Amino acid sequence: MASIDEIAATLRTVAAAGMKPKNLLAAVRERHPEASKKEVVRAAFYALIENQTQGQARDQDPGLEQAADLHAFAIQARAADEEPPVKRSRLRKKKAPAPKPAAEAPVF
Repeated sequence: MASIDEIAATLRTVAAAGMKPKNLLAAVRERHPEASKKEVVRAAFYALIENQTQGQARDQDPGLEQAADLHAFAIQARAADEEPPVKRSRLRKKKAPAPKPAAEAPVF
């Protein structure tokens, strides 16, 4: 099983400007077939965070567009896994039970 570092490194090498998330996931799975979508998404976020913590200035960073594509992929894939929001609906009033007919006294 590939570590998050290895998948993040693969993401940095295969990510290209304008690449669709589906194609990016397929490219990563060619090198890491056992990686789940969730692991790839986590690695994309990890790659972004690691890139920012290395102290590179944004205006000097040649991989800024690549980072934007990785971020878009991670956000889109993460949002797709989440459940849709629950819609609130009005509560229905319960219908009153039909009145029972009065019991007649038996005639003898």
